[in-house]
Amino acid sequence: MQDFSGKLAVITGGGTGIGRALAKQLASEGCSVAMCDISEEDMAESCAHAMEGAPQGVRVTGFRADVAIEEQLIAFRDDTLDQHDTDHIHLLFNNAGIAGGGSFVNMSRDVWERTFGVCWYGVYYSARAFLPALQRADEGHMINVSSVNGFWASLGPETAHTAYSAAKFAVKGFTEALVNDFRLNAPHLKASVVMPGHIGTNIALNTMREFGELAADDIPAMDPELGDDQQARGEAFRDNGLDPAEAADIILQGVRDERWRILVGPDAQALDQAVRDCPEDAYETEFMETRVAPILPTLMQT
Repeated sequence: MQDFSGKLAVITGGGTGIGRALAKQLASEGCSVAMCDISEEDMAESCAHAMEGAPQGVRVTGFRADVAIEEQLIAFRDDTLDQHDTDHIHLLFNNAGIAGGGSFVNMSRDVWERTFGVCWYGVYYSARAFLPALQRADEGHMINVSSVNGFWASLGPETAHTAYSAAKFAVKGFTEALVNDFRLNAPHLKASVVMPGHIGTNIALNTMREFGELAADDIPAMDPELGDDQQARGEAFRDNGLDPAEAADIILQGVRDERWRILVGPDAQALDQAVRDCPEDAYETEFMETRVAPILPTLMQT
């Protein structure tokens, strides 16, 4: 799929970050977009942003949905096909995510399962809901956003990071399995897994909005001077890292190139290589100090 013009893309978690940047980039190239998000305010801003400068004929629609609830994603699918007067889509970006649920030992089960539900079941339910519409297109591509934590289950030596990592490993494994499944059973479809490093998004702030003080241990300390100020730490995470627009460019180029594995950011590239070089040592102190600190120094401050 070299040209997105005239296509229809579905994006979960389109209200901020990578989702918003994807919507803007796709719309600018003549691709209509249907997005969902749990925040109607964020989503409205994304829809307006995407339409700025979009070619005539492009439509951008929004639908409030919690991706962890299957019925809401089914309703989103029905609204998408109705609003865009079609029976098919071409691109499905399963992008919605949230952090939280760091410790399997100490964290509330509700918080742990909420994080896992958004990050894993949000992908699974969306894939289930939209697959028939994707299959009805002459060509289609499912893009599932995992993370560097989909191949390295850590957020630094002093931080447990289980729910998010478990979900992102599941997203990666599911997508890899789809590569062959589609080749055998739906050869006009492609699947890609996206593994971003640190992207400057609102994920930390959104996690705080969801869990409040329970999210404190899941927000990296970008600057030790910020101490326990969660709001400042969330803003620092957003204001650093790769720009979401750059991340969207990398992802969309990966789709054009039909790459099933899309690493986003130099930190993701370097961390992937480090884990491949020393898989047995990936969670040892020396690995953290010698391989991770030069790549993601802020993790060593958590």
